[in-house]
Amino acid sequence: MLYYFKKNWKKIVPVCILGAVAEGIYAVIQLFMMRSFDAAINFDSQGFLFWTAVLLGGYGLYFISAALANILQTRACRILNNHVRHDLSLSLLDKSYQEYHNQNSGEYISWLTQNVKQIERLAWGPLFEYINSIMRVVWCILVLVSLDWILLAAGVASAVIMLTVPKLFQKRMELLGEACAAAEAESVSRLKDLISGFDILRFFNRQGLFLRQSSVISDQIETPNCRRGSYQAAVSCLTGGVSVFLQVFQQALTVILAFHGRIMLGAMASASNLTAGITNGLRAMADYHLSLASAKPYFENIAVHDEEAHPRMTGQMNPIADSITIENLTFRYGEHPILQDLSLQFKKGGKYAITGPSGCGKSTLLKLLLGWLPDYSGTIRFDGKDAKGFTPEQLQRQMSYIEQNVFLFNSTIRDNITLGEIFTDEQMEKALRDSALAGDLASMPDGLDTLVGEEGSNLSGGQKQRVAIARALIHECDILLVDEGTSALDQKNADIVEKSLLANPELTLILISHHLSPERKAQFDDVYQLKVITT
Repeated sequence: MLYYFKKNWKKIVPVCILGAVAEGIYAVIQLFMMRSFDAAINFDSQGFLFWTAVLLGGYGLYFISAALANILQTRACRILNNHVRHDLSLSLLDKSYQEYHNQNSGEYISWLTQNVKQIERLAWGPLFEYINSIMRVVWCILVLVSLDWILLAAGVASAVIMLTVPKLFQKRMELLGEACAAAEAESVSRLKDLISGFDILRFFNRQGLFLRQSSVISDQIETPNCRRGSYQAAVSCLTGGVSVFLQVFQQALTVILAFHGRIMLGAMASASNLTAGITNGLRAMADYHLSLASAKPYFENIAVHDEEAHPRMTGQMNPIADSITIENLTFRYGEHPILQDLSLQFKKGGKYAITGPSGCGKSTLLKLLLGWLPDYSGTIRFDGKDAKGFTPEQLQRQMSYIEQNVFLFNSTIRDNITLGEIFTDEQMEKALRDSALAGDLASMPDGLDTLVGEEGSNLSGGQKQRVAIARALIHECDILLVDEGTSALDQKNADIVEKSLLANPELTLILISHHLSPERKAQFDDVYQLKVITT
């Protein structure tokens, strides 16, 4: 939490300075009020009018400085929130393939939305207010000290008491904060799943199930928040009682000092405000302390900061010059074996097909080549070098991958193909031609600038697959892994794509297919048949 304050101090210091100025003006206003009231007691009309005018001017300055502080605080919170999201994104990028997929995407969405908003509500706002409360207490004590040192002693004693009280409840607030963070992440994941299945539930006339599930999820969010709020309210009530007791004590002390002539009689009019400034400020600090404690769990998902982020790639991997060799490869999902003692070879520029029934490990084999699943036995060698000596990022620089379930961003066809990189017109035209996408674009008024919709909803299954193929081809990697990449294409377009891929002598093609006709098998240098392993 303090890390972000230190990193963004240039935006935060002006907020704190203006807040301190506002609190200082408020404390000095109480002196003006004492002078005004004292003049009234002594029937000094000129003095009363003068100090009243000064008092009104002081309030004007107070409201202006407080408003400016709030404006700067809002801007600072925006910068802090963006910094947190940036570090959360870095933390996601730092995860391996397996680590990333161990959690539901709904949880990551919760991190970047709900968690950041909770951080703003429980951390940034309270931390700024905590600093303001400190300044309020300091200024009020200084003003009281100018009246009598006994008031200083009472103020210090009050500060010690009010700062000790919240520490008794800090651990419990942290646990309640952890429960809220966990419930929010799980509920967002469940909501995402429920919304995704909306059409299915409605088709089977299960609207009641949709309503019941949404109600359960809603209560799952609210219950831990309710517990945390109730506990904090109870603690706030306790600290409020302590605060009132201290305020009454200090007010009585002020009256006694005034009666004994140690301070002006007019001080009784504003001493209560100064005393309240101290006790209420200390009480607020106690509440903010508890809020900060409950915010702590929301920072635990941040594993990496800018200066700690190191690119996974530690060196350049040379393009393969000879072959990829797999020897005695065995891989399991848990206790279930998927691949066992598998040995294959893919020569540079060769065209290979991998076939077999569902569950035989075809897709898993491609993920192993990409370095996404490192927990295997046996060896995978690129030109004789063990794949475990390379990072997944280095391996992926050598390969393009067309997955079975195509994902498209809710942007244009062009953006989905280039992924933000710049390519020449010739490169784009070749990719569109070799992917058989050029014909589709001819019938789209906006061409490459056509919006694909959420998850490609504006395109057909075949069009989505052709966009994915164009995306893989334009990046011109030496190795292309295709996981049923032409399954959604009609035979004519499938033939165009496969003919283009098979005709490229520099391209090493490894293609997965459930079934290959004898004619198609003849087009490949080798066809490897995988089998389901039975235990």
